Amino acid sequence: MNRKTLGVLALSAMASMSTSGAHAADAWPSHPITIVVPFAPGGANDLVARVFAKKIGEELKADVIVENRPGAGAVVGSAHVARSKPDGYTYLVASNGTVTNSLIRSDQPYKDEELTPVAMMGVAPSIIVTPPSNSAKDLKEFVENAKKAGTTRITFSTAGSGSTPDFVGAMVKQETGLPIEKIPYKSGAEGVTAVIGAQTDMTSEASIVTLPLIKAGKLKALATTWPEKLAAAPEIKTTAELGYPNIRIGHWEGLYARAGTPAAILDKMNAAVREAAKSKEVLDTLNPSSIMPGTQTRAEFIKFTQDEHVRLGKVVQQGHMQAD
Repeated sequence: MNRKTLGVLALSAMASMSTSGAHAADAWPSHPITIVVPFAPGGANDLVARVFAKKIGEELKADVIVENRPGAGAVVGSAHVARSKPDGYTYLVASNGTVTNSLIRSDQPYKDEELTPVAMMGVAPSIIVTPPSNSAKDLKEFVENAKKAGTTRITFSTAGSGSTPDFVGAMVKQETGLPIEKIPYKSGAEGVTAVIGAQTDMTSEASIVTLPLIKAGKLKALATTWPEKLAAAPEIKTTAELGYPNIRIGHWEGLYARAGTPAAILDKMNAAVREAAKSKEVLDTLNPSSIMPGTQTRAEFIKFTQDEHVRLGKVVQQGHMQAD
């Protein structure tokens, strides 16, 4: 077979694939879409998924079902989506763990490349908190007080290995030199409860979880780990303002799909998410908790996840982070 014939066949195959993808997108969606939340109900991922699901359904004129599949630091739900059909009907509400689990776990039951980023839904800034009885007014003073007192152990509750609080604990230890001992709990909510009860010295959780407790006087805010100020609580200083710019992470929520799903379908889903992010219903739910809605194109979201994989990979290496 000569080169000319091979070239014609290749072009023909590409045209066929393009036409097939376009036809698939035209027919999609023809039945309900499932969004898998890899955590128990009630957390930031679950709330964001549910408020977006309603609006995405309206945009696509389809039923969108939210299904909780918690376990193993989001691995159970992620693996389910990685094994699903690449037809655009099953999505994962992903977070930091999706880009870092493979760096921490040697037993991950799926490969990173089996999932593909689709759309950013929102970012809930994380807030580092301590019991109200602590005298420090912010993270900088907390660090200064601990060093002056010669403190040899500071307990930091997490939601398990690879969770956002786990990364914050590692970052605080690396950037401040404090003797942080991470105490894993089954969820971020349990980790926060431990701080409220003074069973641990500090933790970090999403603004949607911590802000109501801070305003109720049950927690004291030390800093927010996102570069932007909290719209609902601008008095809380950022870690960058306090001299710790490398303590930077947010509880982001984004949609992932099984790799191999037609690009035309993923582009339609990305567009639906971005439109939903502009809606009054979504903004009215997110704004009080300072959750910033996603506006990224699919290409921008893919780059964001790639950059986070590299950046947080360095935190994993420096902190010798591993599965519980």
